[in-house]
Amino acid sequence: MSTDIVIPVSAEHSYDVVIGRGLLGHLPRMLEGATRVAIIHPGALVVTAEAMRADLSDHGFEVTMIEVPEAEDQKTAEVAAFCWTALGAAGFTRSDAVVGLGGGATTDLAGFVAATWLRGIRVVQVPTTLLGMVDAAVGGKTGINTDAGKNLVGSFWSPRGVVCDVTALETLPRNDLLAGMAEVVKVGFVRDTSILDDVESEPADATDPSGDLLTDLIRRAVQVKADVVSSDFRETSATMGDGSLGREVLNYGHTFGHAVERRERYRWRHGAAVSVGMVFVAELAGLGGRLSESEVERHRSVLTSLGLPITYPAGHWPELLAAMSVDKKTRGSLLRFVVLNGIGNPGIWAGPDPTFLAAAYDAVSR
Repeated sequence: MSTDIVIPVSAEHSYDVVIGRGLLGHLPRMLEGATRVAIIHPGALVVTAEAMRADLSDHGFEVTMIEVPEAEDQKTAEVAAFCWTALGAAGFTRSDAVVGLGGGATTDLAGFVAATWLRGIRVVQVPTTLLGMVDAAVGGKTGINTDAGKNLVGSFWSPRGVVCDVTALETLPRNDLLAGMAEVVKVGFVRDTSILDDVESEPADATDPSGDLLTDLIRRAVQVKADVVSSDFRETSATMGDGSLGREVLNYGHTFGHAVERRERYRWRHGAAVSVGMVFVAELAGLGGRLSESEVERHRSVLTSLGLPITYPAGHWPELLAAMSVDKKTRGSLLRFVVLNGIGNPGIWAGPDPTFLAAAYDAVSR
């Protein structure tokens, strides 16, 4: 385990994010003290879940398997209730634990189920997608979707550990891997610009799960998220003591992206929607004189080099605007966007002129 990367995170309690290969040996330590462990997993990962069950059973844990639907279909109140029923039937107590095995949707669901069972039991996240590793599993935001929008029901509940086994990415469908790169690139635009430099110079290596560059990009993205979450766990600070944004900075591209996801009934991958969302907000910043034309174009070129979408069909602005108005980043009737005042220099733009918003949509729908 000497080559494993360990990134500490501080929130309501401290925990480690471990990045490397062949990491399941870390799980028993993270679950120490529990008698019962529930593995929440989608059907596509049943073989991995069974291997995890066997290993945990060998370490003396009583393991309950909870299979849930795929992708965003699992993030519903009905599926959460199904998981609660399973925990109740197995007699889960306050000292027991949940493991979320899967992509970002699974870790969101598992975290929410753990946060709400007996007002909070331990959860250990084992993300199997790039998006899960660099974003969903790390920060302690949990939630499910409703008809009103994405992640509007949820809680802040930190995991007791996160295990990012990069080997899992070698069998991840290519489109899922590329969608996860949107969250990596997001971190490059708002904080660690060296990520953009490396993706631009070596786009093929950046998306090669068997190579070293992708592992290092994961490390850098997780480190930024760990730093932000440690300083503003509940996203209560607009700015930090040094003038930088709090956790809200991680929402770059998400306001428009979530609106796209909702309109598409979650058939779009989250990363694909965020990719278009970043171009939308870059265009908005350009219209407001905050980004130069070349900086807006850099968004398009970086995302295009990764095979990510940068446009959305025209004719849907009223519907998308309505969806953004109920996004969890909105304050009252005031739309708030994380924008860039130059690459790597994020800020908040609250209540931009409606004509700018419509023009930015026009720019991404051409």
